[in-house]
Amino acid sequence: MEGPANERLAFGKMGYGCDHYRRRCRIRAPCCNEVFPCRHCHNEAAGMLKNIYDRHEIDRYDVKQVICSVCDTEQLIGQVCTNCGVNMGEYFCEICKFYDDDTEKGQFHCDDCGICRVGGRENYFHCKKCGSCYSISLWDNHRCVENSMRHHCPICYEYLFDSLKATTVLKCGHTMHSECCHEMMKRDKFCCPICSRSVIDMSKTWKRIDEEVRAIELMLIELEISLRVNAFNGRF
Repeated sequence: MEGPANERLAFGKMGYGCDHYRRRCRIRAPCCNEVFPCRHCHNEAAGMLKNIYDRHEIDRYDVKQVICSVCDTEQLIGQVCTNCGVNMGEYFCEICKFYDDDTEKGQFHCDDCGICRVGGRENYFHCKKCGSCYSISLWDNHRCVENSMRHHCPICYEYLFDSLKATTVLKCGHTMHSECCHEMMKRDKFCCPICSRSVIDMSKTWKRIDEEVRAIELMLIELEISLRVNAFNGRF
């Protein structure tokens, strides 16, 4: 029986979901009682409502009901469908009410952040002062800024803490989306939009600028000498 049971659990894996997640269930939003593939789908739809006072975001922790995408059975939060027995998400977090079939993302729940992250628990650590998970490459190798991730990206103004996009920690400790940082530098902007400190090593650039300034100063001195000599020769 173990073989058929496992096959039933895996039925439909990666075959359902939305642009945000592959999963075999939909959620009923407790705030408006509407059904959506995921909280991001809800927030996108609710954020476009004509009446700005009706716009809102879902509280992921308040979700109580899900609808199995395989058999359309509505039920309380749980990983396995109570009716057809499929896994509604290979990864399931009861705290975040989060389902995802694509486990190659390396999902894990961070108790300190209070949300699920991707990338593998072994590859991240939680910085208490910055208030978020960072790559282990930044362990003892970043400037701490209190709650630096609990802010909006200074370029696109999307909230960084639970953004689906990759983030970059700048040398100054401030954070922004990686793609926003790349776009900023493509436009020859190399300073943090928040504190104006350089985001990369600019020593070679400053040296080149100093050399250009000295070259201009020498050229002006030579020009002034030339003008004085010509003026002097014009007298005699």
